[in-house]
Amino acid sequence: MILDTLENAHRYYGLGEKFIKAFEYLAQTDFTTLAKGKYEIDGKNIFAIVNEYETIDPSGEKMESHRKYIDVQYIVSGAELIGHDFMQEKQPSKAYSEEDDYMLFAEKPSFFSLLAQDHFAIFFPTDLHMPNLRVDVPGPVKKVVIKISVN
Repeated sequence: MILDTLENAHRYYGLGEKFIKAFEYLAQTDFTTLAKGKYEIDGKNIFAIVNEYETIDPSGEKMESHRKYIDVQYIVSGAELIGHDFMQEKQPSKAYSEEDDYMLFAEKPSFFSLLAQDHFAIFFPTDLHMPNLRVDVPGPVKKVVIKISVN
């Protein structure tokens, strides 16, 4: 996993052309006027999901992981905590769904990170993550999740 600000996105261009396209999309798009929804960047290889929500309490939540896509989660406005951990030898509590590209893990996160406006996190398939968590009290967040295909 990687945590940083959009200002430093160029440091991750070495991850490949798909990441360059994703970061350029984040830098060039005015998300303040973009409605919630799914937006293609490069077909099924790279797409963005724009979402707005109230952050939630972590109790009852589970960590997730994906196999087909890498997540780049970017905060447009607001702030949230994201719990995360390494998959290592953990077993899913909800089996992998090929159709929805996720599986769930019941373990509590080993650590939490604060993501605020202009911060992003990259979660690879072996990175468990629990997003959308309240900082102190629930608050509004606008976030873009860019899905980058592994293949």
